[in-house]
Amino acid sequence: QVQLVESGGGLVQPGGSLRLSCAASGRTFSSYGMGWFRQAPGKEREIVAAVAWSGRSTYYAGSVKGRFTTSRDVAKNTVYLQMNSLKPEDTALYYCAVDRSPFRPRVGLQSSEYDYWGQGTQVTVSS
Repeated sequence: QVQLVESGGGLVQPGGSLRLSCAASGRTFSSYGMGWFRQAPGKEREIVAAVAWSGRSTYYAGSVKGRFTTSRDVAKNTVYLQMNSLKPEDTALYYCAVDRSPFRPRVGLQSSEYDYWGQGTQVTVSS
């Protein structure tokens, strides 16, 4: 049974930082890309960042580029999202997800390209 468990969310002031973690089990995740998505109230889910199975390719949404960094620790089956210079508009429920295709030659950008999802961790940026 594949499981993804996110952690690290919370309440932070504007300009602050958080690091989200996503611990995976039930699959050899070294062969799969991983993505981070978020969904704010009343808005559609959007991709935030993603890392290819090799770890050599990453993607960042324009709204977070330069502020967020994703990385993966294959030995720990864990992917991270370091979020710096947080803004109120970053407030959302953040999800990690696993690419449905092993060894995808590019980073998956659509939610339909991911088949397992975590339960989400809430990030609230407010003073």
